[in-house]
Amino acid sequence: MNLPNFISLARLLSVPLIVWLILQEAWTAAFLVFLAAGISDAVDGYIATRFQMRTDLGSFLDPLADKALLVGIYVTLGVKGELPAWLVILVVSRDMLLIGGTLLSLVMETEVVIRPLFISKLNTVCQIALAVVVLAALGGFALPWVPAWPFIWLVAATTLLSGAGYLVQWARAQGAPEGRGGPH
Repeated sequence: MNLPNFISLARLLSVPLIVWLILQEAWTAAFLVFLAAGISDAVDGYIATRFQMRTDLGSFLDPLADKALLVGIYVTLGVKGELPAWLVILVVSRDMLLIGGTLLSLVMETEVVIRPLFISKLNTVCQIALAVVVLAALGGFALPWVPAWPFIWLVAATTLLSGAGYLVQWARAQGAPEGRGGPH
């Protein structure tokens, strides 16, 4: 296991801690640990790229840690009433759609290569920004001129567009002729 993979694993292992801190309403600590997790994502990516340390494990572990972190925070903030339930359901449903499509493709024995979409990258940035704004406000680091509501609507819009984009990619791959993402 190289350094970037170790950092990704540490981020993944920070999720239960952050969830627990939110449930305990230890907002300052939750914000600081989340901030450290976010910085670790940038650091592991930089190290992996700069020092040519990309691995198959890292290509799985890094996005898993990112998704676990965001889903964990969104669900927990939703349970605590700090994020609207409809938004939490939307964010988690999109991720379940992606996982479900991948599993269905495996069961159907079809090869599907889903490429990251720009809107999905924007969605991740918006999700992180909303989590930062909410946790910062709860932890006493609020910037009064940065309300959460615009981020709520940005997350909702980019989540819907991203989910639709991936659904279109998956549907096209299901109809592709053999050898081009279709049955093999």
